[in-house]
Amino acid sequence: MNPSSLERARRLLCALQDTIQATLVSARAREGSKFARVAAITAEDTIFHVDKLSEAAILGWMEQHWPRAWPVELVMEGLEAETTFPRRTPVARTEWKLILDPIDGTRCIMYDKRPAWSLAGLAPQRGARTNLRDIVVAAMTELPTAKAGAADQFSAVRGGPLRATRRDLRTGSVKKWTPRPSAARDCDHGFASLVKFFPEGKALAAGLEEALWRELGLHGKDGGARVFDDQYLSTGGQLYELLVGHDRMIGDLRPLLLPRAGMPDALCCHPYDICTALLLEAAGGVVEAPDGKSLRAPLDTTSPVAWVGYANPALAKKIRPALRRALAVLG
Repeated sequence: MNPSSLERARRLLCALQDTIQATLVSARAREGSKFARVAAITAEDTIFHVDKLSEAAILGWMEQHWPRAWPVELVMEGLEAETTFPRRTPVARTEWKLILDPIDGTRCIMYDKRPAWSLAGLAPQRGARTNLRDIVVAAMTELPTAKAGAADQFSAVRGGPLRATRRDLRTGSVKKWTPRPSAARDCDHGFASLVKFFPEGKALAAGLEEALWRELGLHGKDGGARVFDDQYLSTGGQLYELLVGHDRMIGDLRPLLLPRAGMPDALCCHPYDICTALLLEAAGGVVEAPDGKSLRAPLDTTSPVAWVGYANPALAKKIRPALRRALAVLG
């Protein structure tokens, strides 16, 4: 794609997520009490009623709006077979692979606790070799709680600037704004954490986290309480916290920890959860594997992904070696 085509793709992903957002807001007004009903349990995740609503909206939008000149394979949980647009295009003849997490943070939004996020990443089609680093366009859109007055959207083309807008949910008006990740050079008196959403593997993650803060000289410093923990049950939500300057570091190391607890990969982050990593990179942040290498998981719905996000390169440079030492002690 040339720059103008990539920009068109960026706008298309944003328009798709606008539709998902509108669908969820409208459905909640009609049937919010049904959001938490389990619809299916798959190898990728538990599928709730609210997920099925977004799936129908996506398939309808793709049929109507995705350019026929850009044959694409759609990858998202819940699809029973290979799905391409235009329909019935053989996957081998598609030029693009679009990976989606229609609602990242389903548990947050179905109980109206915290916003969920709709995530999308578009990559040139390379078959099974297509991976997270191939994504060239990404977008993420806030799926607001019932009492929210505004919702944010972020998008970018790889190598280009981050675009951020805020929609007034009462009037529908949209304005641009500029998010700024933290410029702090350490985690002292800031939010930073390792993921430990669920009871499974929590003790391992907490132990590793304590070891990390000891390595950095913050555990117990001047009486303690020098680093604050926040568990936003959404990978997109975690990226948001880094993007807007709330958090300084977030690490999701579940693929390294859960096997020690005898737990399945289904409890891990998957490629569709972290498909918008380039947005933090476009804002000046860092997203990488725990060993400091690029994320290169295949664009599927089942591969476990361990990742660490830093608000800026200085934090990555400081924390990365300490994390490696803490992991080495874990064995």
